[in-house]
Amino acid sequence: MSTAPPSLPRPEAEPAAGSPPVEPLRRLDRRMIWVDAVQMVISLIPTFVAVVIFDVEPRPSVIWPAAIVAVIGFLTAGHDLFRWLKTRYRVTGHRVERHSGFLVRSTLSVPRDRIRSVDTTANLKQRLAGLRVVTIGTGQNASTGEGMIELNAVSKATAAELRRVLLADRLGAEAGQEAPPDDGRETLIAGLKRHWLLYNMFNIWAFVTAMFVIWSAYWLLNNVGVDLNKIVLDLVDWEALGPGWTIAIATAAVALVGAAGLTMGFVSEFWNFRLTRVRTERGTTLRTSNGLLKTREVNRDDHRLRGVHIAEPLFWRWIGAADTAVISTGLAKAGLGSEPASTILPRCPVGEARRVAAAVLDDGDLPFEAPLRAHPRAALRRRVVWAVNTSLALTGLLLWFGLTMEPLPDWLWLAGVATLPVTVSLAVVAYRSLGHAIVGRYLVTRCGLLTRSTDALQRRAVIGWKLRQSLLQRRLGLITVIATTAAGYGRYRAPDMDVRTGLAFADEAVPGMLSPFLRKNTD
Repeated sequence: MSTAPPSLPRPEAEPAAGSPPVEPLRRLDRRMIWVDAVQMVISLIPTFVAVVIFDVEPRPSVIWPAAIVAVIGFLTAGHDLFRWLKTRYRVTGHRVERHSGFLVRSTLSVPRDRIRSVDTTANLKQRLAGLRVVTIGTGQNASTGEGMIELNAVSKATAAELRRVLLADRLGAEAGQEAPPDDGRETLIAGLKRHWLLYNMFNIWAFVTAMFVIWSAYWLLNNVGVDLNKIVLDLVDWEALGPGWTIAIATAAVALVGAAGLTMGFVSEFWNFRLTRVRTERGTTLRTSNGLLKTREVNRDDHRLRGVHIAEPLFWRWIGAADTAVISTGLAKAGLGSEPASTILPRCPVGEARRVAAAVLDDGDLPFEAPLRAHPRAALRRRVVWAVNTSLALTGLLLWFGLTMEPLPDWLWLAGVATLPVTVSLAVVAYRSLGHAIVGRYLVTRCGLLTRSTDALQRRAVIGWKLRQSLLQRRLGLITVIATTAAGYGRYRAPDMDVRTGLAFADEAVPGMLSPFLRKNTD
């Protein structure tokens, strides 16, 4: 049975002190109580089938996991019951409030004009029950007492109504106008393409995923009397193959299992992915929606957009893979689920990331297409010095281990020497990642080793500059220029620039901000 959405009030002046509240406190949806209980019952079905149908002996290894699942499910359901009893929320014309707590009562209240985002998520059990988790974000500025309000869980209709009303333009709301619904004028910027799967089906987490899948399969098969370990040992004569082939085959098998797990995870998370620009009577919003078993929808106000961030991981750079995120004010960095709220694309070809970035910025400047200015050779020398020092320190450490620890060979220090070509190569890669430019209304910086990050930030979004020089930088005539902003990560840097070039870059990006400082030093 669905619950009718609340009739939310329009923004209005805050009531005078001492006046009774206009809007009543509301409960979360009662269906949240039995959802976890049903999940617990379903999770116990494999054990029940193994013992009753397959006549598996109820050994401790079979009973204890089921008992743990039952206890956790019972405690979770009880927790949800108390949470339902003691959680209330209210949307007034001026504020959003949530009252919660049993032994310790807490009240979280945020002004409606401080709301930055209203995001909805739902895992499989919540979708089947018609529930949604609504997260109302205000920028997560804990130092000022603000945070995010999470309503877990409300009905699907209530979630839609909350999103519609709370994302209304603040100026229109203050004028007493009713918040309009999305009028359907959507512009599709990007949709999921099947070949993106190749960029997401393998990384270092594949081995962690494989270990979890293999352990789970071993436990489930062991419950029904199947010895997975014996099956694997009987496949081939492992002793005849030798340790080399055994390790190679085991590594390949684990990698394939991990790749299959990541593939299923990617399909589950980004199924029916859409990035659209939704136009309403009061502005535009960037909206991503995706998910198969767990759905997620994130809305980002275009008025708060300050730029785009494209990251290229080192080990995926050779196939041109990139991650894409927006630089926006008041947007949570932690995000919901496995991806930050600023992420607007799954990992995909860098050409597609640049196309989407141009469509998102939508102002004709094309900052990611412009050539970047290289940094001086002194920046390469600085990185080579660090690379050599790192290899020398590792060599000295291994030499000390070889001389003081009896089982270790005396030639162990040669392994440290062997790292020198690797560290120097990485120093060259890090230097080639450096670059900067000013393109129309944007300043563009690029740097990074393990992840090469290219950031296009609106010049008007820069609120200050930080200039930093280490001792080695001072001797080489280098400086690190950092643009500070209220958006995204807060700081975007261009490391190891020539001093004159760096100061000129900052002064050109935001004219007048550094001029008094430069004149003072010139005098």
